[in-house]
Amino acid sequence: MKKLFLSLTILFVAFTARADEGMWLLKELNRENIARMQELGFTFPADQLYSEQNPSLKDAVVIFGGGCTGVVVSEEGLVFTNHHCGYGAIQQLSAVEHDYLRDGFAAASKSDELYADGLTVSFLRSMEDVTDRIAPHVPLVMSEIQRELAIDSISNELISEYESDPFTRARVIPFFSRNKYYVVLYDLFRDVRMVVAPPSSVGKFGGDTDNWMWPRHTGDFSVFRVYAGKDNQPANYSADNVPYQPKYVVPVSLAGATEGDYAMTVGYPGSTQRYLSSWGIRQRMESENKPRIEVRGAKQEIWWDAMTANDTIRIKYASKYAGSSNYWKNSMGMNEALTRLGVLPEKEALESRLAEWIKNNPAQGNKYEGTLATLKEAYTASDELARNTTYFLETFNNGIELIRFANTILRFDSDGTEEDKQAFINDRLVES
Repeated sequence: MKKLFLSLTILFVAFTARADEGMWLLKELNRENIARMQELGFTFPADQLYSEQNPSLKDAVVIFGGGCTGVVVSEEGLVFTNHHCGYGAIQQLSAVEHDYLRDGFAAASKSDELYADGLTVSFLRSMEDVTDRIAPHVPLVMSEIQRELAIDSISNELISEYESDPFTRARVIPFFSRNKYYVVLYDLFRDVRMVVAPPSSVGKFGGDTDNWMWPRHTGDFSVFRVYAGKDNQPANYSADNVPYQPKYVVPVSLAGATEGDYAMTVGYPGSTQRYLSSWGIRQRMESENKPRIEVRGAKQEIWWDAMTANDTIRIKYASKYAGSSNYWKNSMGMNEALTRLGVLPEKEALESRLAEWIKNNPAQGNKYEGTLATLKEAYTASDELARNTTYFLETFNNGIELIRFANTILRFDSDGTEEDKQAFINDRLVES
């Protein structure tokens, strides 16, 4: 859920190597944001960033698969995304006889493009503020469990209300620490075909060693094409489908960039934990990252031994291994960087200054009295639970394929024919 919204990350690069930065929802950009952007070199028409009535940049930036970002670059539905985002589809289409993971793939014509079963591309249609339909029903006097149940119940009602057909996806997404809620609607395209995939020697150059490192020299790209029915609307896969004609296309520039140019990124990012307290950071390092590193390291060692001994196993487990190793490396790098950069002492110093300010400014600080002590108490009390939860998720929930398959069945949409359902289940069994 945390990735299913469109935001704008703006990075202003100057010769001094200083950057002003921020993250905004495109829909909520205001005049002050735009004016500041223009001061710093932004020349793109502001009204073409986000519009629900007219073609805009939001119509070219897509959710690729379960949460990656892609961008539409041609009038015939070509989508650029990362190699690691297309990796699951590349693996699914590979076999010992045609090992696209090892050798890469390039379609010489549209007829050579390969349908990636189960892969979807989602285009943002609209966002509607539904805070008034949720907030009144979740008063602060509720327990956290009661709040979660109430929010889930209302969200499910809203999703049922807004999902009018199989190609409309609705999500209720909280923002700003659950102070605002949006219903976000997407047009869901289910016919997506692989066009270009570099060999892993390019797309995963450096492997786990270079992952999450900078500078990095990986050719981390892949190219897919979105297909639609002859009416240009989303459709299930059919040989009769045609390349989708998008509302908006982002041109590919060969000019490159020069130092000092204005730059921004539009996409579907993950979440940030930069505002965690010192106790939250310590819990993340000790009770989440360390168990994750331990369990995934042991699991990956077993996988790797089997993968290097058998090409069939290597291909079948390539995507699983890559998915596991991604945040295994992230967790190791995070702990190393937080220690090397002295983030914990910095946070503790900041909290000391905040405590002093609260003490010396009772008129303004009274409402924050006890906040730091409450945070410390809550994190300290939950450390063991957080550690045990991480072990459970990494070993049982995310470790046993049968459990993941069962969860897929539980989430399976009740719509569709019995033949469709059986085909879906068979496909998931093959994947597992």
